[in-house]
Amino acid sequence: MPVQITETIALPDSELRWRFSRSSGPGGQGVNTTDSRVELVFDLAGTKALPPALVERALARLGDRLVDGTVVIAASEFRSQLRNREAAQERLAELMRRAIAAPPPPRKDRKPSKGAKRRRLEDKRRRSDVKKLRRSTDD
Repeated sequence: MPVQITETIALPDSELRWRFSRSSGPGGQGVNTTDSRVELVFDLAGTKALPPALVERALARLGDRLVDGTVVIAASEFRSQLRNREAAQERLAELMRRAIAAPPPPRKDRKPSKGAKRRRLEDKRRRSDVKKLRRSTDD
């Protein structure tokens, strides 16, 4: 089942690799015999599912998480391998959504209004007066 990133973008199964191993998490008596830990490996640098501009953006944003251009998601919080697979797919989808999201609009510099400046100076003066009253006058 492909991993749906947005309404128009999905990662096909052919670009996802799965690895399974024994989990250290919950599992009862079967924890040492079932391969319930899941690793989902996605080659971000070599994907054909995303436009080149989005690949570049994702590579830049996920630079510290990547190993040779691949994203590795591990899931072992459930006893069932199927539920761990679903959790890994959901995590990959959320990670990719954030990685390819449009950057926020640039912040515009604004200067404080005259009223804001006046209020700030009045507050400073009031605070100064309070501190002056606290001083001892027995010099």
